[in-house]
Amino acid sequence: MPVVLRQWKKTLEKDLESIIYELKDFIETPAVIILSGDVGVGKTTFTKIFVKQVIGDKFAFSPTYSIVNELGDLVHADFYRLKDAEEIVHLELSMYLEDKDYFLVEWGKPYLREIMAETSDDFNLYEIEFSINEVKEQIECPTRNLKLIHLNT
Repeated sequence: MPVVLRQWKKTLEKDLESIIYELKDFIETPAVIILSGDVGVGKTTFTKIFVKQVIGDKFAFSPTYSIVNELGDLVHADFYRLKDAEEIVHLELSMYLEDKDYFLVEWGKPYLREIMAETSDDFNLYEIEFSINEVKEQIECPTRNLKLIHLNT
């Protein structure tokens, strides 16, 4: 049964660095982290900052065209363009994930079963749900909510 470990409400992009710092205290590695939410909610921005904190890289990008990218101790995948679950098998994720601490997956929720079949049993499964708050008249920049969920049963 999924367990909510932590929630952050009304956050701004500038808050992500401290949120990620705190988030790492909740996550046991190796970890698959599914990033879910609508287009434009901040999943790729979150990934860029996460990569910067974890491996010191100043540049992370959405691998929409390459699907999977290896970045030091981390693998980032963007499954937005996948058409069906069978494509996961052809990616050979287990080769990418050997000796990795984090596997961040954008648009991975529909493929949870296939992702877990391709990872070793020692990987913990988490989801971060991103949602955007309605913009009020007096607020110029929308805030976001993040929810960290432990999915392992």
